[in-house]
Amino acid sequence: MTGNAATGEELERRLEEMLETESFPPPASFAEHALLSDPSIYAEAERDPLGWWERQARELEWSEPFSGVLNDSNPPFYTWFEGGKLNASHNCLDRHVAAGRGHRVAFHWYGEEGEERAVTYDDLLADVQRLANALKARGIGPGDVVGIYLPMIPEVVVAMLACARIGAPHNVVFGGFSPESVHERMEVSRAKALIVPDGARRKGKTAPVKADVDAVMGGLASLETIVVVRNAGIDVPMQAGRDVFYDEICAAADPVCPAEPFDAEHPLFILYSSGSTAKPKGILHTTGGYLTGVKCTHRYVFDLKPESDVYFCSADVGWITGHSYIVYGPLLNGATSVMYEGAPDYPHQGIWWELVQRSKATIFYTAPTAIRACMKWGAGHPAAFDLSSLRLLGTVGEPINPKAWLWYHLVIGRERCPIVDTWWQTETGQIMITPLPGITAAKPGSATTPFPGVEAKILDREGNEVPPGGPQGLLALTRPWPGMLRTLYGDDDRYVSTYWERFGPRTYFVGDAARRDADGYFWVIGRVDDVINVSGHRLSTAEVESAIVAHPKVAEAAVVAEPDEMTGQAIAAFVTLEGDRVGDADMEAEIRDHVARRIGKLARPKRIIWADDLPKTRSGKIMRRLLRDIAEGRELGDVTTLRDPAVMEQLRTRIAAGGHDED
Repeated sequence: MTGNAATGEELERRLEEMLETESFPPPASFAEHALLSDPSIYAEAERDPLGWWERQARELEWSEPFSGVLNDSNPPFYTWFEGGKLNASHNCLDRHVAAGRGHRVAFHWYGEEGEERAVTYDDLLADVQRLANALKARGIGPGDVVGIYLPMIPEVVVAMLACARIGAPHNVVFGGFSPESVHERMEVSRAKALIVPDGARRKGKTAPVKADVDAVMGGLASLETIVVVRNAGIDVPMQAGRDVFYDEICAAADPVCPAEPFDAEHPLFILYSSGSTAKPKGILHTTGGYLTGVKCTHRYVFDLKPESDVYFCSADVGWITGHSYIVYGPLLNGATSVMYEGAPDYPHQGIWWELVQRSKATIFYTAPTAIRACMKWGAGHPAAFDLSSLRLLGTVGEPINPKAWLWYHLVIGRERCPIVDTWWQTETGQIMITPLPGITAAKPGSATTPFPGVEAKILDREGNEVPPGGPQGLLALTRPWPGMLRTLYGDDDRYVSTYWERFGPRTYFVGDAARRDADGYFWVIGRVDDVINVSGHRLSTAEVESAIVAHPKVAEAAVVAEPDEMTGQAIAAFVTLEGDRVGDADMEAEIRDHVARRIGKLARPKRIIWADDLPKTRSGKIMRRLLRDIAEGRELGDVTTLRDPAVMEQLRTRIAAGGHDED
């Protein structure tokens, strides 16, 4: 079973057998050559965590050395590497070119219609310098926010690094979000410029992105420039004085733009993530600490050997995984990566494995949702391609169920590749809990133990530590780390109340339930707040509810998460219509389309349950706990506090009469 993938009945038999296996130690052949193979690294980091992080920071190039490692005098507003100055773009590009590695391929880019580009470090540096100068010529400088709304094309990397080069924090918006979401994120961040494509391709169709953005972007006073990347080759409207073409401004720009040193705490980027209110949270990451965290975790978690490895992360740059482990981490380490423009099932359901074969990828990092989709499509797709180049696999975004872990191990890894199941968040910036592939015996479904220098604990609701082997509790991070968020953009109070109010300013409240087994391994269960994790993407229940209620025929709505075999969690929406309107299939489609326009397709409810009323307390609070119970078919808890207990029986009858799942 080390060379060929099992399929059909043989695969099912092997999976059943392997479910009895508790742990999987690193293969001896892997551990022998791993960057880290001695478990004493954990004790070394624990004895002197600040010394550990200081050594990692010194792997970067600093224009001016830092005078201190951590300043924790004003928790939870921690700062790292005070006094130091550096430039993110320089560390990702210039240092490699100066060392003679400019010819190395930074990205093997594959278009969804079969196109291929090899983008070297020399290429990236040349393009980044020109775009940086072009942005400066448009009046953009240190501290000015630049929005980026691009598909998975090399220009998205150029745009991010050009911003970093001139000290302009970038605000990347996932290409699957709607233009209305782009407008909201540009408005609250007071973006001065926005970089968009003419159009974006997806599964053989082209979306007119520029035209769609124009339709909602009027009246945004801060936005002075829209840069348009000619990606799809379609005609677009251009507003004189505001809109410019990417290729034209780059061609006219000076080819040399020195990387300006910035303070270690200079803002590098804002990334908006869903919170428990309708207003997205602008998570702010700064330069020195973030670069330290992503550089060392990318190197050691993936056992990266940049001279020989080809690294393939299937995420989108619009999410934190793309920021940390497609752009900054790999480029800081001088890696060669694979970037794919398209979906995992286009032009066929084996495209990822075809790209592994074509690029000879050695490391593959993806989400459990994607693995479950591949399981559904069948093992025949990966079996059709040569995956012998792979030596390490990883997962990110949500807990992985043991059967999916084993399928990944057996069908993709062919039982020879360690799997690093990584836990971290947009807020943490870097991987926090993970196996080290040359050391850790993996347990399917467990993220295992904290990365060296990281301290995590399970706490009960009073803040007391739950010992290993104890009951489920709340996951908390009890020591600052370099890649941590510094605040929520423009909202320090919300930063404190969201993350530090629960257990105090020295304990970061994660928002996940978890347990720790007798061996000290962490098992993350899922969210405890009003956030739904769909395919590894966090969506605020309030944001989705707000989008549904904005439909003119909807009076009220409440959404909850329910388990989903493919996406981990799915959105179930309980909807009350205006007046005497009756819900039907056409209305379901209207509501789903409405949510897709306001937020994005990934926020569409999978199930809509029509409700004459919603379960509410006498004070009017919607009891989402009861909605979750009824959506998942559980016994209902206490309903005596409801204003109208009969509502629950009505909803139960509606659900029993038939679901309203999205096709």
